[in-house]
Amino acid sequence: MSVQIFLQGHVFGIEDFLRLPAPSGEAPWGVCGENLIIGRSRWASLLTEVLPRALLEELGLPKALLGSSGGRQFLLILPGETREAAGEFLEKAAAEIRDLSGGALRLLWAATENLGDWAVVRRRLRDGFAGRLDHPAAGAPEDFFEPFEQAGEAGHEWNYFVSVFGPAFNEAKTVGWSPETPGRVLAGEGKHQWPLTDSREAIPLARHTAPADGAGIADPPALASRAEGRKVWGVLRGDVDNFEFRIRRLTTIEEHVKLSLLYRRFFAGELEVLCSLPEFWQKVSIIYTGGNDFAVFGAWDALIALAREVQRLFHRFNEENLKEIPGAEGKTISMALAMAPEPETPLVEVFGEAGRRLEYAKAAGRDCFHVFGHLVEWRQLAQAAELHENLERLVTEFGGSPSLLGDLIRFYRRAGTAAGSAAEGRFHRPWRYHRRLSLVAAGARDREYQRLRSRLVADLIGKSAAQAKLRPGGRVALEWAKLLSED
Repeated sequence: MSVQIFLQGHVFGIEDFLRLPAPSGEAPWGVCGENLIIGRSRWASLLTEVLPRALLEELGLPKALLGSSGGRQFLLILPGETREAAGEFLEKAAAEIRDLSGGALRLLWAATENLGDWAVVRRRLRDGFAGRLDHPAAGAPEDFFEPFEQAGEAGHEWNYFVSVFGPAFNEAKTVGWSPETPGRVLAGEGKHQWPLTDSREAIPLARHTAPADGAGIADPPALASRAEGRKVWGVLRGDVDNFEFRIRRLTTIEEHVKLSLLYRRFFAGELEVLCSLPEFWQKVSIIYTGGNDFAVFGAWDALIALAREVQRLFHRFNEENLKEIPGAEGKTISMALAMAPEPETPLVEVFGEAGRRLEYAKAAGRDCFHVFGHLVEWRQLAQAAELHENLERLVTEFGGSPSLLGDLIRFYRRAGTAAGSAAEGRFHRPWRYHRRLSLVAAGARDREYQRLRSRLVADLIGKSAAQAKLRPGGRVALEWAKLLSED
């Protein structure tokens, strides 16, 4: 009896691939930014779902040998004698993936015998990847050093992402694979096919896109027009904190497979359900969901509400599935929202900016949200949500000028630029702040207004005017209310 081997595959370069610019000029197939980036992300997401399943089918092996898949990587358990055949299969797929992505994506794999503890096996697999990453030209084909066509010039290749994974893909029941095109994922056809819906074996894939007023996917300017207040759209990205550390702490292959599947199904399932709710389905489109992260774009106000819902559901997910696992790794989530400076700003640019802000949020802490250019904890965002409602009441019910919100925001700007104690978040003559609120509503002195004014002062700068310190959630609430008050 031959020794079993673990074969792990990983697709590298997805972030760079998604951020490649769209083709310049008017493409003959009508490619547009949102269709292209959604098509790219769906293809990249499905690669690590379809390829391991196709490999098992081609080798005539049972489905039970599929350990985990999706989220940029897959893990298979194979008979030792199939190592060479599996390598040939993956080499053909890797070559076409490299061509389709213009060299941005790399499919790498490593294999090792099923001997020793899982921690030892995982280390050998990691060493195998390190060797291939450090020597990318080892075993490469003869044309490896030939220059690639510039991104956007290979029309037929970019057309593949739009034509196969465009709006019509939302109705596809199956995805397939054929040996003639080993690096491509096919919709509703192919030598081997797997269900996307209505089956326990269905591949989890979130496909919701906000509908356009006519047909197809709503473009970013259309989504901006559906926002309340200022007509702005943005990109929301989220990522589980310290997920890799959580995976590395697992002691058995069973734990690895179970946890990978749990996270992957959470993001694909919950995002699809959330985005189908009335408050989101016309305002938000999913770019991708991965094994531990996600990205969506849409109207700015819907994205903030969606972020809060995802965080709430992720907290419940942890309580139900991870409460017995020690440590905080993989139990919190951080997100970042980037808003487009102009309605016509390319989606890929805002997507990249959201990624940079997410990196900053994860480097600065964990379990937080980067929004309106500021980093706040989730509890502070909840306070900001309540505060911005009170600020809206100040304007709508008590006759305050919308410019009041801009005046209050300037207190925060002074606090961040003044010297001495002001640089630490304090500001000079805080009684002006109290007086500014006192003059709102043209001398109104009813009891409800007084309670609201006192609460706003306490929420923004504390109860003491002499020892005032601006609270981080207050700036977010002011920006939030200001955007909602603008047309």
